[in-house]
Amino acid sequence: GISRLGYAVSNNGFTIDKRLSYPVFEHKIKERSFNIFSYFSGGSWGGAEDPRIVQVDEEDTLYMTYTACDDGLRVGLTSIKINDFLNKKWKWKKPVLISPPGEVHKNWVIFPEKIGSKYAILHSINPEILIDYVDDLNFEDDANIESFHGGEPRKNCWDKWLRGIGPAPIKTKYGWLVFYHAMNDDWSKYKIGAMILDLNDPTKILHRSPQPILEPTESYENNGFKAGVVYASGAVVKDEKLLIYYGAADSYTSVAYADFEEFLEALRKETKPKLNRGLLKKNK
Repeated sequence: GISRLGYAVSNNGFTIDKRLSYPVFEHKIKERSFNIFSYFSGGSWGGAEDPRIVQVDEEDTLYMTYTACDDGLRVGLTSIKINDFLNKKWKWKKPVLISPPGEVHKNWVIFPEKIGSKYAILHSINPEILIDYVDDLNFEDDANIESFHGGEPRKNCWDKWLRGIGPAPIKTKYGWLVFYHAMNDDWSKYKIGAMILDLNDPTKILHRSPQPILEPTESYENNGFKAGVVYASGAVVKDEKLLIYYGAADSYTSVAYADFEEFLEALRKETKPKLNRGLLKKNK
């Protein structure tokens, strides 16, 4: 009943070349007890879920935010040196909880570059984009970021009910590319949208997809622990292709991909970008 984080590696982005047989990170909690919020979130009693890992500027450190199944659902933060990560020495820094206790928060991401010489943490997109700028990511003395998620539903659009940001932002020549999760009145279906945010003030939305870029249509997206849920947690640009890694029905790991420039142009024109998709496969 405890969620833990694993490790898999792919050289081409589509085929899993190696997958470790043991967890590489476990969120330690003092006392394990059944948590109704955690159960409905991912089916576990506790632990860590939904990791977003990012390198900020050219630092020698990887920072990871994740959902910590503690005292509701809170946002955890840890880090690891890049050399340790690459050499599979799992020397994670002691985690801290950066969202307030007794509240439900998920889907917080760190920008891969400082903005105005400060680390930028995006922690809500509903009813507006909320970003906190901090001098460091130590969060000593139980410091928390106050956040708010709620407000009125959006009108006359596919993303009536906004849930949260997916992968860490990707810097492009047009702005910060971000993916997010949303629903219409059918709450059983999660869909993925995309936005481009202003580079200097990412609370400003420059472009937004008028339709979901990805919605559950395949059998493996509609059969599983959470049927009808597609949920992105990672994205990378490799060999001029945009690769979006997402969970399908909380039972499979999938990848959606597109020509990066064509995707950006479609998003700037606010037309639906073309995405291909498929399940990640293990290299034989």
